[in-house]
Amino acid sequence: MMISLNTRSVTSATATEFHISVVPTEAAPPQEQAERLFTAVREELVSERAHILLERVITTQETAKIVSSARSEAYGDVDDGVAPSIVCGKEGLCGPVAGVQVHAVRAQVRPDVIKLDGKPLGRILRTPNCAYLTLSNVSALQSADATGQAWAMMEKAESALKQFDADFQSVARTWMWLGDILRWYDEFNSTRNRFFTERGLIGQGPNQSMPASTGIGLRPAGGGECAMDLAAVLHSRDPIQFLPAIGKQQCALEYGSAFSRACRAVTPAGETVFVSGTASIDASGATTNIGDAAGQIDATIENVRAVLRDMNVTDDDVVQVIAYCKTTEVESIFNEGFKGRLAWPWLTAVCDICRPDLLFEIEATAVPNATV
Repeated sequence: MMISLNTRSVTSATATEFHISVVPTEAAPPQEQAERLFTAVREELVSERAHILLERVITTQETAKIVSSARSEAYGDVDDGVAPSIVCGKEGLCGPVAGVQVHAVRAQVRPDVIKLDGKPLGRILRTPNCAYLTLSNVSALQSADATGQAWAMMEKAESALKQFDADFQSVARTWMWLGDILRWYDEFNSTRNRFFTERGLIGQGPNQSMPASTGIGLRPAGGGECAMDLAAVLHSRDPIQFLPAIGKQQCALEYGSAFSRACRAVTPAGETVFVSGTASIDASGATTNIGDAAGQIDATIENVRAVLRDMNVTDDDVVQVIAYCKTTEVESIFNEGFKGRLAWPWLTAVCDICRPDLLFEIEATAVPNATV
């Protein structure tokens, strides 16, 4: 079985950050896929003497336990006890395991593990540039309904942040993994809006400090309706730059969704631009190219590139990217007509997007002066 490993890095005087993407390039049994992917990640981490900051794995519900077991066996002492986000969609053209993304670092000190209620939940790395904090696979299964789980999930993340005298004002990026997204996305948005308003992230006029975000129809493997990852920046020389409206799209809050289109933040080895989940949506918030997968893919890519241009980063600066396709038919159209146009480290997942008429979405992370 063949895989594709792509590592992009940036180095400063105090740290080197690594953005690792590894994906299968052909179909194979899930055990074989998982073993090859995680062995490749381990070898890369060991070779670079790097430690994981944040990790996500996209697979199917049926193979999630196989994937988790294969990760544990492959990683060995590389595993610091913080579970990755294993999130589940539909099987894609290259089999049940879509791929693995890792953000890692080599610095003078190792990241410290963050625990909440005795359970490892994330990591914090303290460098002269900043303290960089990540939380992974935050969920709250005790609530009976989806919106209750969403609220408790954000409260749980907030509790972890408070251990470091931080709050959601320090969060640059979130990923919201939402099972059965089309059933309750409006309710999720209402819940997040209320939470962010109470915490002061949603203000008057341009005074918004909403993180960049992805809300996508991938179900947490551990159960429940939702889970989240986040990246926060503490004690930085520069504040996080939140861009509610940028590129070709206006503020998502205008149609009820509380996230910035992009954020720029200091990270351990420089600065990072986070581009939120972006789709074929125009400046008024309306879906475009309805029923036309190729048209939506083309518009989405151009919407993302418009954000990158406005953030003064180039296509070559993109270090991680996920293409979310509603079906394998959309994935095929993307692969055949669009994937090769840009030398981005693509990971492609098949899952529901946040609107019934959306067929495709992209999220991207860019680091100025990153090298392959």
